[in-house]
Amino acid sequence: MSGTAAISLSARVDSLKASSTVAVMNKAKALKAAGVDVLNFSAGEPDFNTPQPAKAAAIAAINANATKYIDTAGDVPTRELLAKLLTERNKIPNVTKDHVLVTAGVKMALYLAYQALFDVPTVPGQPQQEMLLPVPAWVSFNPMAVLAGAKVIELPTTPEADFKLTAAQLKAAITPRTRAVMLNSPSNPCSTMYSRQELAAIAAVIAEAARTIAPQIVVISDELYQNIVFGTDASGRPAEHVSIGSFPDIAERTITINGPGKSFAMTGWRLGWLSGSGEFGKRFIAGLTKLQGQSITCVSGFSLAAMRSALTECDAELEMMRKAFASRASLFTGLLRQIPGLKLANPVGAFYVFPDISAHLGKSTPKGAVIASAADFAAALLDEHHMAVVPGEDFSQATGHKHIRMSFACDEAQLRAGAERLGRFVASLK
Repeated sequence: MSGTAAISLSARVDSLKASSTVAVMNKAKALKAAGVDVLNFSAGEPDFNTPQPAKAAAIAAINANATKYIDTAGDVPTRELLAKLLTERNKIPNVTKDHVLVTAGVKMALYLAYQALFDVPTVPGQPQQEMLLPVPAWVSFNPMAVLAGAKVIELPTTPEADFKLTAAQLKAAITPRTRAVMLNSPSNPCSTMYSRQELAAIAAVIAEAARTIAPQIVVISDELYQNIVFGTDASGRPAEHVSIGSFPDIAERTITINGPGKSFAMTGWRLGWLSGSGEFGKRFIAGLTKLQGQSITCVSGFSLAAMRSALTECDAELEMMRKAFASRASLFTGLLRQIPGLKLANPVGAFYVFPDISAHLGKSTPKGAVIASAADFAAALLDEHHMAVVPGEDFSQATGHKHIRMSFACDEAQLRAGAERLGRFVASLK
């Protein structure tokens, strides 16, 4: 040692919690590499391959030497295509190429958005700007916002309400300090989705707050699972994805985030985009372009050729995957409901279930492990039955200890084997 043990890291990095989903996924992969027969339900990643036309487009672009720097916000053809899709499919008004930035994945898009919206207080006693976060929510929303200087206010939802925030709940939570409302529909980890009527009510609350107590309020809408929708609404009709940015009263206050990773099995390509609307949206994207220019510079041009192909040439592959997820959702939820003590909402989109396992808290495993929380449940399940799931604590501080997240982005044989293995584990608890 040459005295380096005393060298510290920044407080913001030391205080940052590692992603629990990534940690479980990596542990499961390590066990599998060591020869253990692990059933991995932790990865939020399609088990399909990137569609062939998208791969061919990237190869052709590389062969055409599209390997240089491109515009910081993304090349013009890609941003024009995204503006067109946001206008025509998502029905968001006043979107041009200058309202769109392409970056290295949805996670980076969120990171940039938070950095642009929140300030760390500079005066002692100055209140922090707040982000309202319906929970359960994806594990990285909270820590990335905190890293940017936000105070995250969790708004708990329940299985009985399909894990969705109500307009009344939102109205009660908004204060003059509210800077952002974070929405994710369809949801990770719950796979539920807001209806048009529910979003209209939420939009009305935000519009009223903007006119009165929270003039700086914006909506950040993560719509990564937009194309993976298969359930029905309350009336039994096919569920419809709706962008909250399509409501005119708050369109210019809405930042819409999306990417090809989940819909087109392109998670490893690390691509995502942000878009705004109107004058503020254009100014917001210009600010993010500066931020991106001082960080990653730009994404790779040949990867954008693949993304354009996916978005314009791969509808058949998208529909095949969507139907597969629909079938898997039906199969897996049916099997899980046969396991005593598990309660879960019906998946409507994405590819997750978030069962309530609280009926089994306080029990012990045959090896003597006490199940006091979801973390204990997940650890014992991996240790004693070699099945990887994500404990719910990082999805919600209030109620996460009662839930686990499982992905059904795997084949039906694994779903059946996993339900059987989970059933045996639950039956062994005393």
